Amino acid sequence: MIRRNMAFLSAATLWLSTAHGQVGNNDSIINPNIADEDSLASVTHLDEGLVGSLVEGRPFSGATELDALLSGSLSDAQHAEVYAALFLPINLNTASEEEILLIPGMSNRMAHEFEEYRPYTSLEQFRREIGKYVDKDEVARLEQYVFVPLDLNSASEDDFATVPGASNRMVHEFLEYQPYGDMEQFRREIGKYVDEDEVARFERYMTIR
Repeated sequence: MIRRNMAFLSAATLWLSTAHGQVGNNDSIINPNIADEDSLASVTHLDEGLVGSLVEGRPFSGATELDALLSGSLSDAQHAEVYAALFLPINLNTASEEEILLIPGMSNRMAHEFEEYRPYTSLEQFRREIGKYVDKDEVARLEQYVFVPLDLNSASEDDFATVPGASNRMVHEFLEYQPYGDMEQFRREIGKYVDEDEVARFERYMTIR
């Protein structure tokens, strides 16, 4: 009985440690800031020229910047197909309505609901609030396109591990410098290990509360 209870507690602890990850489960959506050229080329409607422009233009600071690059080459229908496979996750607390509406299948009403519950402190809150309007499958689909920024001073190892492209080493460095006094300290400390573009890419997913 004791062994069974210990197993249960271990499973519960694991669930709790992963349940607070702030970046959505977007493994099936290609992130244009970190994908290799072959992955980008696998997306329908992305020809060699667009793939080259994507690689040259990154890191993209937001979904509208990415959209500006693609808009001149894709029709509205092609946009929808591309964004079903490739998307830059948006910050639930700061994304503009324009960015939210770039999510495939997004309606004006649902965009309003996304904004209605700000500020979000966790993805669990997002699941709970948006789950009032759509079923679990749709919540899971929408979650692929969003993130809630991680508080640099309270995020755990598991939280930091959800940041796209964050290696085990970088997760360790994020933790190493806690507590952070301000975002400038984050840029300075993490800039010891990666270049300015990569610092900026990581910074999209961070905040200090």
